[in-house]
Amino acid sequence: MRMERVSGLLSWTLSRVLWLSGLFERGAARQPRIMEEKALEVYDLIRTIRDPEKPNTLEELEVVTESSVEVQEINEEDYLVIIRFTPTVPHCSLATLIGLCLRVKLQRCLPFKHKLEIYISEGTHSTEEDINKQINDKERVAAAMENPNLREIVEQCVLEPD
Repeated sequence: MRMERVSGLLSWTLSRVLWLSGLFERGAARQPRIMEEKALEVYDLIRTIRDPEKPNTLEELEVVTESSVEVQEINEEDYLVIIRFTPTVPHCSLATLIGLCLRVKLQRCLPFKHKLEIYISEGTHSTEEDINKQINDKERVAAAMENPNLREIVEQCVLEPD
């Protein structure tokens, strides 16, 4: 009886120490932190994408920010990644191309299984609905990437800086 008490107390103490040190968190408490880490991982990949027209990155132009990335768990192995980007002007002619660059970079570089949804931030572009449909349509994206001129522009934009 005494040994069971000591063992139980030791187990409780150990789990409490680990919990307080942040090394062990219960499932529900751990979940938001994991999603935040995955969102930062996504942001780190997209922030360095270059704007097709300007010599700046999407981060520098505030087309993407940390808060524009959301990650949700679909199941234990799959995640939903949602990106909302803001074109520099409401009539930006390259918004579709920026969305394509985001999609290509993440499809190539994300180290976890994911479903990707990319949207223009609501109210920031004159044709946001049409563009949202285009950049989330797999067939249109594949057709766009078959165009050698478009593919070259995308490659230049997603190229990692030295």
